[in-house]
Amino acid sequence: MALLMKGNEAIAEAAIQAGCRLFYGYPITPSTEIPEYMAKKMKAVGGTYLQAESEVAAIYMVYGAGAVGERVMTGTSSPGFSLMQEGLSFLFAAEIPCVIIDVMRGGPGLGGLGPTQADYFQLTKGGGHGDYHAIVLAPFSVQEMVDLTKEAFDLADYYRNLVIIAVDGILGQMMEPVEFPPYEGRKLEPKTWAASGAEGRSKNNVISYYLTPEIGEKENSRWGAKMLRIKESEQRFVEYRMDDAEYAFVAFGTCARITETVVDMLREEGINVGLYRPITLWPFPEKGLSARINQIKGWMSVELSAGQMVDDVKLVVNGKAPVGFYGRQGGMTPEPEEVVAAFKAQLLGGVQG
Repeated sequence: MALLMKGNEAIAEAAIQAGCRLFYGYPITPSTEIPEYMAKKMKAVGGTYLQAESEVAAIYMVYGAGAVGERVMTGTSSPGFSLMQEGLSFLFAAEIPCVIIDVMRGGPGLGGLGPTQADYFQLTKGGGHGDYHAIVLAPFSVQEMVDLTKEAFDLADYYRNLVIIAVDGILGQMMEPVEFPPYEGRKLEPKTWAASGAEGRSKNNVISYYLTPEIGEKENSRWGAKMLRIKESEQRFVEYRMDDAEYAFVAFGTCARITETVVDMLREEGINVGLYRPITLWPFPEKGLSARINQIKGWMSVELSAGQMVDDVKLVVNGKAPVGFYGRQGGMTPEPEEVVAAFKAQLLGGVQG
C-alpha cells in the first residue's frame, strides 16, 4: 500500500524498519522532520531518541552507540554537517558503522533554507582530516530515499564504514507516494568487534589512536584497501535515454529530475541526448561513464552549486570530449529552459562552461 509521505519522514520510517533503534541529532531546517519523526516513533519500537546539545555532541553520541554494535543514525543539514566533520573522521578510523542524513541547504555560512548540492566536496572528498571516504548515496525520489536508507544500514555493517544519504532540501520536503516493501538485505557477520561486554572473551578496543608511525601506516594501508574494495564493488548509476545518445547530461537528486525533462525537450527537437545519473557520489560511478566515452560527443554536468561534481566528470572524460556545466546557487533551482539554452550555447555552440 502506498503512503503519501514527506521525504524526511520517509527516511526516518525506513531507518526504523531497517532496525535503527538509536537516533541522536539537533534540529536544523530543512532536515528537522527527521528528528521530529524519530521523537514520536522511537519509544514505541523500543528505541531511544535524544536531542543533543549540538551537532558536535550528536556525532560523538553516534560514535558511542555504534561502538557497542547498535544500528544508529543522525540527520542534519549543511551547517550542522560541517560541524560533524571531525567526528566523521573518527568514526571512519574506528570503523564504526553508522548512517548520516545530510539534507543540503544553501551556503556558505548560514546561507539560506533553499536547496543546494554544494556539500558535494565535503561528502565525497573526506571532509574531516586524514585519508578516508564515506559511502555516499544520492536518491532522486522519496521512494529511493526509502530504499537507499534501508540499504545504507546494511552497507555500513558490511563494510564497517559510515554511509551518508545526500539529499537536497527539495527532496527532504517533497511529498510523494511511497511503499515500504520487505527488505531482505545482505548476509552480515556478527559484530564480534563491538565493545558490547567482555564476559567470556577478551576486551575489544574501538579506537582510532595510534602513536607508532609504523602502526599508523599499516592501518591506513588497510583502510585504503577497503576503500578500493568499495570502489570496485559499489558503483551505482541509472541511465535515461542513453542508448542512442550523442550528448549526455550528468546530474543527481533534484537536478536529475529537472534534467530528465530537459532530455525530453531536446529529443523533441531531434537532438539525441541522454542522462547519466550517479546514485553513488562516492564511489563515483566512473565505470558506467567510461563505457560511454567513445559514444558521447559532449557532456554537461547540471548541479545546484558553482560546479563540484563536474570535476569528477572531467577526470573520467579525460579530455576526450568537451564537458560543459550549468548550475544555480543560493537555494535557486534551474528551469529546464535554462539548461536547454546552456547546453546549446556550450556544447552545440562549441564553448565549454
